[in-house]
Amino acid sequence: MAVIRIADLADPRLDAYTRLTERELRCVLEPERGIFIAESAKVIERALEAGLVPESFLLGERWLDPLSPLLERVAPEVPVFVAPMELMAELTGFNVTRGALAAFHRPVLPDAASFLAGVVERAGERPVRVCVLEGIVDHTNVGAIFRSAAALNVDGILVSPTCCDPLYRRAVRVSMGTVFQVPWCRIGAAARTWPHDGLATLHEAGFTCAAMALTDSSVALDDPALAKTGRLALFMGTEGGGLAAKTIAGSDVTVRIPMANGVDSLNVAAASAVAFWQLCPHVSNEYHYRPGLYS
Repeated sequence: MAVIRIADLADPRLDAYTRLTERELRCVLEPERGIFIAESAKVIERALEAGLVPESFLLGERWLDPLSPLLERVAPEVPVFVAPMELMAELTGFNVTRGALAAFHRPVLPDAASFLAGVVERAGERPVRVCVLEGIVDHTNVGAIFRSAAALNVDGILVSPTCCDPLYRRAVRVSMGTVFQVPWCRIGAAARTWPHDGLATLHEAGFTCAAMALTDSSVALDDPALAKTGRLALFMGTEGGGLAAKTIAGSDVTVRIPMANGVDSLNVAAASAVAFWQLCPHVSNEYHYRPGLYS
């Protein structure tokens, strides 16, 4: 474990934590060289369990001993920067990070067709359930959807070209690291070709596309035909506007959550949890973590 004491947050070795923007961290032009930031001990632990490769750690002094057993499993050349707690307090968001951060290399994502083939193979004979996130721009909602997907046995998540990054710092934090547990990839080449290329990819893989939308022809979420569908892709739309008209028109079925008291919709994260509970195979209360997702 390469412990390096830090006395100044202006140290250029800490740029990933203190200076670079999310866009710069992603290396948009060269995504394979990008990194992302994980905050809190639990999130860092889940990233390591999933097989993600750390570039460095930044810890408040009091976190060094508690995290030492975890850090001993990391390659010895990976630097562990340690700063006094009063210096860590100067970092924006310290009350959320609680003094433990890590920079990880971004994983290489498969193309959508390969991703779906893998999801189907892992599912075996049971029904397959994936969720497609279209244009969701709130990182809190994306993180919350991943957390629900992990808890309620979703097989995978596909992210449209206009959806925000699941590895954005806030999305990772809100997901409590479950973004490393649920397999995901991007779908669709560009905003201008969406949703036609995404729908085509899903249909070619044998999926029925279900749009969560309020239309005159929408079926209730508890419709028995949905439960009997072998491969189901559930489309969730952006906050406020919902799914695009082209997406609804190109889907095989539209689905609504039956509601009372004149309420017509839920927040997209809440709606996803309801839909996942209804449509995904239920599991026991035992905690099942999928280690090594990226190893």
